[in-house]
Amino acid sequence: MKRILVSACLIGLPTRYNGKDAKREEVLKLAEGECLLPLCPEQLGGLPTPRPRATLSGGKVVNEEGEDVTENFLRGAGMVVELCKKLGIKKAILKEGSPSCGVNFTNVDWERVPGKGILTKMLETEGIKVEGVQ
Repeated sequence: MKRILVSACLIGLPTRYNGKDAKREEVLKLAEGECLLPLCPEQLGGLPTPRPRATLSGGKVVNEEGEDVTENFLRGAGMVVELCKKLGIKKAILKEGSPSCGVNFTNVDWERVPGKGILTKMLETEGIKVEGVQ
């Protein structure tokens, strides 16, 4: 049985910035028979839920209150990567459009644009295959 990292919000855990989930049944079907590891890098980085929305901007991550939360995002993503390495995880299914987890699209200056989130970049650097789910 393979272990697969998954954005916690995609399996129904209320970890999104607004305290809600983004449950997608197709994620559970994609990973049927596998061992899912649901994590939220923003929570691991010390941010609460709910929390102010955040965006990538000028090489930093800032929230809608103007606070620089870059360190929280980097710390959480780093923790996820280390855990994946320790557990031998080679695949991740992440929430598209997120400044942390975006795979094909992320949020830059409050707009959805083509690009990768912080966690996705770090995982791919380690050779972990990442899939995005809307």
